[in-house]
Amino acid sequence: MTMSRLAVYTTWYPGVERFLPEWSRSLRDQTDRNFDLWVGVDGLDFRKAAEPLGTPSGTRWVVAEPGATPARVRERALSRIVQEYPAVVFVDSDDLLMPSRVAAARAALEKHDVVGCALKIVDEEGKDLGARFGPPAGAEWAELLPRHNVFGLSNSAYRSDVLRQLLPLPEDCILIDWLFATRAWAQGHNLFFDEVPGMSYRQYGANVAKVLPPFFEEGVVRATECVAGHYRLVLDNPLRRLGPVPRARLEAAHARFTIFEKFLAASPDGRRQYLEALNGLTPRYVWWWSVANSELEHLWMN
Repeated sequence: MTMSRLAVYTTWYPGVERFLPEWSRSLRDQTDRNFDLWVGVDGLDFRKAAEPLGTPSGTRWVVAEPGATPARVRERALSRIVQEYPAVVFVDSDDLLMPSRVAAARAALEKHDVVGCALKIVDEEGKDLGARFGPPAGAEWAELLPRHNVFGLSNSAYRSDVLRQLLPLPEDCILIDWLFATRAWAQGHNLFFDEVPGMSYRQYGANVAKVLPPFFEEGVVRATECVAGHYRLVLDNPLRRLGPVPRARLEAAHARFTIFEKFLAASPDGRRQYLEALNGLTPRYVWWWSVANSELEHLWMN
């Protein structure tokens, strides 16, 4: 794979335009330029957005059909990428690439099927907030992935022969990144996480998967709805048979989550108590940590 040209995939959507100049510069600054840029276009005029950026020649634009869901936008591009390239590196267009992002992903993909990298968490203006996103030291995927996710569509890369096995996506899938990672783990593929940050990850109001406190009721309720949809798609698909061990892990995590979901819906006082306690914890910077937090089971397991 060392000498092969990779695909770098991102999605452009309304509201991302203000971040594109910095993102584009970070893409041009890559130490490994042996890649083609693919952009899924969802609901904006990509020609107008790209005009001032100096977008690489040969960029492949995949324009969403009217009414297409986010899953369909990405699947349309990925179904072509996996036929033309040995691997794809995912980067979000509101984040920033470190100069070694593509090079580090390429090197890790020599040995692993799926790779993720740590994220330096920054604010909306790109200021370093002094926090690093990534799994706890020594975490095992069988323990982590049924409850949380660290492989996003900004900090992961997949071999194409593996990604082909993870497609297609359900049309109503929202947590595409977590679904990919869960399917890869459940199928026995080799997952690796690089502790060296490869991206700067912006935290701002538009984040659905918020990782920085303070957490608020509306955000936790929305996150809980997203996680509920994830479990439904992972567990209730008759075309995706899970091995007995991954299924048991996922069903146990889902059963536990269901208790939390009922708790959240049942009591405004309970929600307030949970949020107050959640915001008092030392945060762990992984996605969906605010949902069914294990350190607060004494509040919502009763």
